[in-house]
Amino acid sequence: MRVLALVKYGRRAASTRQRFLQYEPFLAAAGFTVDYAPLLGDAYLERLVDGRRPSLLSVAAAYGARLARLLTARRYDLLWVHCELFPYFPGLAERLAALAGRPIIYDFDDAIFHNYDASPQRLVRRLLGRKLEPLLRSAYACCCGNPYLRDYAIRYCPNSIILPTVVDTDLYVPSPTAKAPGQPVTIGWIGSPSTWPLVRPYLKLLAELCSDGTVEVRAVGAGIAAEADRFPGLHLVAWTEQREIAEVQKMDIGIMPVWDGPFQRGKSGYKLIQYMACGLPVVASPVGVNRDIIVDGDNGFLANSDADWRAALTRLIDDPQLRRRLGDAGRLRAERDLSLASQAPRLVEVFRSAGRVV
Repeated sequence: MRVLALVKYGRRAASTRQRFLQYEPFLAAAGFTVDYAPLLGDAYLERLVDGRRPSLLSVAAAYGARLARLLTARRYDLLWVHCELFPYFPGLAERLAALAGRPIIYDFDDAIFHNYDASPQRLVRRLLGRKLEPLLRSAYACCCGNPYLRDYAIRYCPNSIILPTVVDTDLYVPSPTAKAPGQPVTIGWIGSPSTWPLVRPYLKLLAELCSDGTVEVRAVGAGIAAEADRFPGLHLVAWTEQREIAEVQKMDIGIMPVWDGPFQRGKSGYKLIQYMACGLPVVASPVGVNRDIIVDGDNGFLANSDADWRAALTRLIDDPQLRRRLGDAGRLRAERDLSLASQAPRLVEVFRSAGRVV
């Protein structure tokens, strides 16, 4: 069966790689051939990482290409839609997917509906606050990255399931080489320029921990905006897909600070899963799915206040055996519940079920 995947971004986006591309071998084995049609390609994201605004002309061209691709959707047996078809267009535009008369499998891993219903702009809230509802109502099934998203989607699509964002634990493995004695303990963060501001409230604490040279901070993917945040011991590393796993393996502790807001409650904890699959203990804010992924004191620590963050990081820095114990527990959790091997059969069954109604 032929599937048209209408993804929001190209391969550079983690959501495209982890929620779509990595499942392709499993879908192919089940008889599904997937054609990918990103709305905004890698060049769009690269401009954002470099601090450059994408041109309105290129975005308009992307929207036009998406519309043209929708006109060919009847050639396919299934549509696999990521997030939304036309960001910041009314819900009427999202109805275009249903016109193809093919089952739609909808997928999202962020609370994108809060871009509209919680917008600070009253006009956006009024005109676009319910824009996703037509697409969700027309979907055969909805794959949601966490319970917060499922609670929203199930109001419009009863066949909504939780499909966490996962990694391939055959690739994401603990570092094969032990750190040499006397090397600094590495606190690591991986993300994008858009999520780096979540780290800024903790930079003073991190700088203090690095002050005696026994600790370093490694930030992967923060972008050029983080250059202004440099302090002794902070290493800013450019993200590349080829080096992503190796960079996580260089870390001893993984962190995920998040402020408590509507959009953040819908995050899917991808950073935590990357860390845990590589056998790292984690420290994260107790927001959204983080509370489900982390068992406090078993595979990491949930830290709310500045004092919590300081205490958790200090304990892990000072106790290598604690780091090892929590890291081992996190690795087991990742293999059991948050791995590609554990979730691929569930997605394949959604596709098979949708295929039976064609």
